[in-house]
Amino acid sequence: IGSLNFTKKIKYLKKARCLLFPILWEEPFGLVMVEALACGTPVVAFRRGSVPEIIQDGVNGFVVENVDEMVEAVGKVATISPVKCRESVEKRFSVERMIDEYEDLFKEIAVK
Repeated sequence: IGSLNFTKKIKYLKKARCLLFPILWEEPFGLVMVEALACGTPVVAFRRGSVPEIIQDGVNGFVVENVDEMVEAVGKVATISPVKCRESVEKRFSVERMIDEYEDLFKEIAVK
């Protein structure tokens, strides 16, 4: 598709059946996964880097080991609730939660 502005990216993610994330490197944080989940779109991703921390297998997507498993998982994405996808990122990556965690970290540093 090429480069998309934010509005178009969200439009595509909302309409997608799922997001495929077939990375072959140790991705430290896959923002595109969080963006897809926030749109209610399940993610099917290789077990690399941060994928197991973000994707709850069978809840907000599927974590797979290879292309064959990815193909199989795509056939099961209809079993994933868009509401559960969105909730999974709201609970873990909301601005409020991040602020709370930063405050806790700063308090811990201040005590030392």
